[in-house]
Amino acid sequence: MRKLILTFALVLVANMGMAQANDTFKKDVMKMIEVTGSANQMKVAKDQILKMVPKEKQAAFLVEFDATLPALYDKMAELFMQEYTQEDVKAILKFYESPIGKKMSQKSGVIAEKSMTLGQEWAMGLQGMMMKYMQ
Repeated sequence: MRKLILTFALVLVANMGMAQANDTFKKDVMKMIEVTGSANQMKVAKDQILKMVPKEKQAAFLVEFDATLPALYDKMAELFMQEYTQEDVKAILKFYESPIGKKMSQKSGVIAEKSMTLGQEWAMGLQGMMMKYMQ
């Protein structure tokens, strides 16, 4: 009985330690999501969608849109935690805390917006080519 209790206590302590390590890892991943410019890219997406919402409904839309972001970021964190190690995330954070990393983060929104425009232009050209081969 004593061994059973001791084993249970050790498992409990190990789980608590892993949970704390997991919390630290998740905090690092959430910081990575922030510093990599994901928020800037979401702002670009929000601005694109906002253009389609009538002006009188935009304030309410923004409240609801912004309320969805924490759950999205949480899911993104879980995904990154599956694909990257904690050491990977620390290295990524180190890069994004450097001057060039900060510049990359700051420019991510502008680049995302311009990339969407380029992608739309490319897709329009592709439609013409597709029509040529579909006839």
